[in-house]
Amino acid sequence: MDMGGLPDVGDLPRSFKNLEAVYDIPVQVSAVLGKTTMQVSQLLKLGRGAVIELDRKVGEAIDIYVNNRLVARGEVVVVEDRFGVTMTEFIKTETTA
Repeated sequence: MDMGGLPDVGDLPRSFKNLEAVYDIPVQVSAVLGKTTMQVSQLLKLGRGAVIELDRKVGEAIDIYVNNRLVARGEVVVVEDRFGVTMTEFIKTETTA
């Protein structure tokens, strides 16, 4: 994974180097295109080719979650033959503010 823009571990202040022990802990990263709510009866009627309309508009930023916590927003991009996300905004929370 390209983490462009992040400093090399050797360039970090000593207090940050103490965090090296957590660098190898895996986290779940999710990029959510959108959400919707529907009744079970509607869900049961869905079949192959059905389209589920989401709450986002084309071109609107998508949400990026780390361990189910919203941390950023971004834009969908294509990286070779896969989808990717370019982070455009980081979300400040009480613990990161």
